[in-house]
Amino acid sequence: MFVDLNADVGESFGAWTLGHDEALFPFLSSANVACGFHAGDPLTMHATLKLAQRFGVGVGAHPGFPDRVGFGRRLLEAAPDEVYADVLYQVAALAGMAASVGVPLRHVKAHGALSTRAWTHAPTAHAIAQAVRDVHPALPLVVLPATLLETEARRLGVPVVLETFPERAYLRDGRLAPRSMPGSSIHDPQEAARRAVTMVKEGHVEALDGGFFEFEMDTLCIHGDNPHAVEIARAVRAALEAEGIEIRTFAAPHLSSSEVPS
Repeated sequence: MFVDLNADVGESFGAWTLGHDEALFPFLSSANVACGFHAGDPLTMHATLKLAQRFGVGVGAHPGFPDRVGFGRRLLEAAPDEVYADVLYQVAALAGMAASVGVPLRHVKAHGALSTRAWTHAPTAHAIAQAVRDVHPALPLVVLPATLLETEARRLGVPVVLETFPERAYLRDGRLAPRSMPGSSIHDPQEAARRAVTMVKEGHVEALDGGFFEFEMDTLCIHGDNPHAVEIARAVRAALEAEGIEIRTFAAPHLSSSEVPS
């Protein structure tokens, strides 16, 4: 039994620092790198890619809404063609930088409100999936199970990687609990580790509004902006390995610089 362990990283920009990426990377098998819209900048992107190279961690693009002030967690009423162009731009930018470092781009994962919008809004889901397919038809899209984003990706033939969050609470219908709800984020590393083991071995998680949400999954995510991200990642990895569960990245194509749209 094995599972991928990913985190959202590279979310600093300018003189503003968020997270502890260098301390987090040793526990990961994949990383989702911010592409400059919700967070990140070219220098941070390049430094993050070098960290991934040093630790042998698989790299993915983490495109979001153009909303640095709100960290990409505010809903923007973007038209589908805007979403398509924004995602294409961000993924292509990171793919080009990754190729220059010698690190292949292996997946794409939408960030924050862009991802949340695509759970239930078919035009947004279609635009994201179409952009990913147009970068590379075999490039996987990391999605929350049982969402329109998963449905649209599969309909367009985009490979999907199903993701769950051991340090975020769920509702019965499979949505992540809104961050405004008490208990929506888990900060106790041992509780996150317990939930991670249950997710991988049993395929379900307790819901904040009662009952359980059942799912299939391929990867677990730790939010890099969680103040306890490093401790959570350490505890999750240790708990999984103690159960005989190997941490390794999912299979994905290598995207060469010649395959990046120009």
